[in-house]
Amino acid sequence: MDNVISTVRTSTLPEKATKKRDWIATGFHLLFLACAMVGVLSVGTIGWFVFHEGLPAFQQAGVAQIIFGQEWLPPALFGIGPMIVASLISTFGAVIIGVPIAILTAVFLAELAPNWMANIVRPAVELLAGIPSVVYGFFGLVIIVPMIETIFNIPAGNTILAGIIVLAIMILPTVITISETSLRALPGTYKEAALALGASQIYTVFKVLIPAARSGIYTGISLGIARAIGETMAIIMVMGNAPAMPGSLLEPARSLTANIAMEMSYATGIHSSALYSTGIVLLVFIVLLNSCLLYMNRKRTY
Repeated sequence: MDNVISTVRTSTLPEKATKKRDWIATGFHLLFLACAMVGVLSVGTIGWFVFHEGLPAFQQAGVAQIIFGQEWLPPALFGIGPMIVASLISTFGAVIIGVPIAILTAVFLAELAPNWMANIVRPAVELLAGIPSVVYGFFGLVIIVPMIETIFNIPAGNTILAGIIVLAIMILPTVITISETSLRALPGTYKEAALALGASQIYTVFKVLIPAARSGIYTGISLGIARAIGETMAIIMVMGNAPAMPGSLLEPARSLTANIAMEMSYATGIHSSALYSTGIVLLVFIVLLNSCLLYMNRKRTY
């Protein structure tokens, strides 16, 4: 009888432990799902709110008048064409200047730099990422703006060029950090195989390692572009904030984000809705950017 009881106990205990483990696994699964849904719901809520508040301006003024209009004079005219151009030019210029520097810096830290030098440069890059944007604005206002005035002999250095330089500096830490991480994550066999076949170190870097890490590099570039196009405070301080179509890089301009930040505090009615419509345009730009980069990654993969 005792043997039967002991056999029943030993058979039921593992079953209870298995059920307990199943319940714990299910609980964590639901927890992870809930955490993942927080991000999705946040994006959906923000998108719904911005569209809900911005659509009245599109309905009253018209999509073409808002996007392609060249005069911003609320509550009569809501053309944000000059601001779209200024945002695109400043972002594109920052990418042209900043991305090559960032990728080469990431290659230097991941493949070429001695440990003692990498231990100096890497913390400096990380510190650059933690500097508030208003400090970048002060730097641009005190250093870059007077420098542009002196070099080009113009009365005011608050220009698109000043904004491009500041944004190029601001996107460096994001692109450098993610690109370096992507390069370090590659299997060592890639580099070893290329060197064993007689390739030089520089050839291996540009023909093997960078193409293999392109997915992570594209991600870093995408985040850098999002940082540049979404920057507000530094741009307000260095770019002049003139809501007119810029004729050159040496003229002042106003970005989309600066327009929202400068006027939202006192805007009401259709004026406020027009500022939300500016946010819709920004959101569409970010979605198109991410879609293009995802397409590029998938095209290269397949």
